[in-house]
Amino acid sequence: MNGVHDMGGMQGFGPVEAEANEPPFHSPWEGRVLAMQRAMGYAGLWTIDGSRAAQEALPADVYLSSSYYQRWALGLERLLLERGLVSAEELSSGHAAGRGRPLPRKLGTAEVERVMTRQNFSRPAPAPARFQPGDRVRTRNINPETHTRLPRYARGRVGTIEAVRGCHIFPDSVTVGKGDDPQWLYTVVFDGSELWGADCDPAVKISIEAWEPYLESA
Repeated sequence: MNGVHDMGGMQGFGPVEAEANEPPFHSPWEGRVLAMQRAMGYAGLWTIDGSRAAQEALPADVYLSSSYYQRWALGLERLLLERGLVSAEELSSGHAAGRGRPLPRKLGTAEVERVMTRQNFSRPAPAPARFQPGDRVRTRNINPETHTRLPRYARGRVGTIEAVRGCHIFPDSVTVGKGDDPQWLYTVVFDGSELWGADCDPAVKISIEAWEPYLESA
């Protein structure tokens, strides 16, 4: 979707300033949010892309005024409400109003280490890869109302296939209930001038990861 979260190439937000010796969490509640995210992810009711889409759907003023883990928490609340796992009243009060809805599976201590490891999202390919390294491609100029991983600044631009990364779950499909819909994933490299114009440093090159449905032959 086109939202304020898609900040690539946008101006006016100031520099990204690294915090020296930054701790994993700035407050204990941030760690609890991470734990809740992992626990609910293990239940299997949504994917990591579903979590991203829930945060992207936050109103622009809320998204921009929230910290990293605040957005995680707000996105989680949205998913819980949408699936009827909690009510707005329960979230407001901080207390359950009755018995909870059964989950497909619950996270136990034996599974914690595995849950903290990124899953493998590769899937068997339904067809051969359409593109190979060195092929010239143009990204599609799409503006979906739902989740996509193709950033706005790279839409309708010509680049070169740098690498084929295998076949993986397609985020655009899985977030709208269409299943894994496996698609080939590529690294596409662009000249800076193709994205930012003639004034860009000629030495600049930018690479993105792009699924096959985002691409057409140039």
